[in-house]
Order: sequence, then C-alpha cells, then structure tokens
Amino acid sequence: MEKLGVKIADKRKSLGMTQIDFAEKMHVTRQTVSRWEAGTAMPDIDKIGEIADILGVSCDYLLKDDMAEPGAAQTKGIGKLLKSLAGRTVRFAFFDEEADIDLFNTPCLIKDFEGSWMRVIADTKKGRIEKLIPVSSVLSIEIVKEGN
Repeated sequence: MEKLGVKIADKRKSLGMTQIDFAEKMHVTRQTVSRWEAGTAMPDIDKIGEIADILGVSCDYLLKDDMAEPGAAQTKGIGKLLKSLAGRTVRFAFFDEEADIDLFNTPCLIKDFEGSWMRVIADTKKGRIEKLIPVSSVLSIEIVKEGN
C-alpha cells in the first residue's frame, strides 16, 4: 500500500480537484489529505470505500500496489458468484482471527462487491452500519430467506 498516497494525489489532480475540495468531500482537513498523499499517514480502512467512490476508482486499485490503472477487472470464478450476491441479505461466518464482532450472526445486505472487498449494510445493536469488509476474512456466506 505504499503507492496509495500517490494514487490518491494523481487521481484527485486528474479530476481537477484541489486538496481542499477533496478534504471537504471526505469530511477531513486539507492537512489530513496532504499527509495521506505524502505517505506520512494512512486513511482508516473505513475511509477507503469513500475515497474510491469520490475518485471513481476501485478499492483494489487504491490498495494494491501492483495495479497500475483504474478499471474493472474481469470477473471470474468465485468473483462472479460473489457479485451475484449484491443486493441479497446474508449472514457471514468469519475466520476466527478475522472475526467481525459487529456482523456476528447479523443479517447483512451486500450493497456491492468490488474485487476482494464487499460493502455491507447491517442493523446492529449499535444501529445501522455500513462497512467495507475483505472477502478474505469470510469463511462462509449463508443467504437469508425473506422473513428470517
């Protein structure tokens, strides 16, 4: 992820956006954006989806150093299956070391799927949350039937 700041800066500039414009959209300070772009600080993982949306790129593009250009990769195999779950309500089982306590045994709506990340929405004890979760943390997915 050492190229993250460079990718943010390059894409922001290509869109004609100043650091101030981008900071306002992200609800952070210009100095925060400057630190991200300089590589002296990293955005919280929860911010990556929002950054990708604002810049019009994928989370994979931002997070993978070896991905040179933004663009949709061809969806194959398990990726195709997971993409078909977008808009469905599911329950996740996580690998023990990567368990997400907020989503444990909670019906979640898969809002979208992008490469190796899923954006999910769930009504939890803390209220409604939207999270970006790595597919690699998911052990299994159970589709929740309506009414359950």
